[in-house]
Amino acid sequence: MSMAESGPEPENAHAVGIDIGGTQIKGVLVDRRGVVLRRELRATADDGSGEDVGTFVRTVRALADELGAEVPIGLSAPGLVQTDRRAIAWMRGRLHGLEKLDWTEALGRSLFVPVTNDAHSALLGEAWQGAARGLKDVAMLTLGTGVGGAIMADGRLLRGHIGRAGHAGHISVDPRSPLVSIADMPGALECLIGNYNIGERTGGRFATTHALIEAFRSGDAEASGFWLASVRSLAFAVASLINVVDPEAVIIGGGIAQAGEALFGPLRDAMQEIEWRPFGESVKLLPASLGEWAGAIGAAGETLHEHSPSVR
Repeated sequence: MSMAESGPEPENAHAVGIDIGGTQIKGVLVDRRGVVLRRELRATADDGSGEDVGTFVRTVRALADELGAEVPIGLSAPGLVQTDRRAIAWMRGRLHGLEKLDWTEALGRSLFVPVTNDAHSALLGEAWQGAARGLKDVAMLTLGTGVGGAIMADGRLLRGHIGRAGHAGHISVDPRSPLVSIADMPGALECLIGNYNIGERTGGRFATTHALIEAFRSGDAEASGFWLASVRSLAFAVASLINVVDPEAVIIGGGIAQAGEALFGPLRDAMQEIEWRPFGESVKLLPASLGEWAGAIGAAGETLHEHSPSVR
């Protein structure tokens, strides 16, 4: 990739973003303009116990050093972030062995490594280089194993008092449901559209949401019932978010969002019935544009902003 005519940018004009999860670790090297210079994936063998923390950390450290041993790092991970942003304070149900781990120390870096919740980081990435670019008031939902969320108000990420802000996966859309989220919320959105319990929700017929969506596309009546019920639950959550935070747009990301019109078509239909539109305009529903790399790109942007505030 060619550099500007003035010559190569200094090393500190680059940053590494690492997005950690239970099955994959994603890493990017970006420049201060947000151009991704390199992408890398590493598999993890985490079984949810988090017992082999040393191996996990060594994998992350090796990836970070490979991408840029002398450049700032930002890290994205599931869970609630400590107020000092050095570690994940709470990560119930998976990777709990990494709770309270100080990533600046673990990665052997002299520069502070800011840690950001993965959904928060995904929205930061989309706001910097993706579907939310140029927008100031945005809500984002990430639909995958569970449901993550993030909110940007007046151009600033809303973190909340202890880091819970944006966790739309724990909005209750059916308080009578026997399904309970990891935050002890009955009938939470992630219980009704997340991939983690798709077998339970469909009586064992479908092992993955992808299989359910393919059956829906083929006209399977039973699959259509399951899928449209999930999308309607999503619409209740989206409309509720709109009423609370009044965004310009709601961005839908995560693996399930890759269903395209199979998701957005029935979602728009449901929103037509329930969205509050006092001036006749609907809030834009936008697919995320950075895909699975949004969290890593957001983490890189966050550390660039931390160490070079003029980047944003």
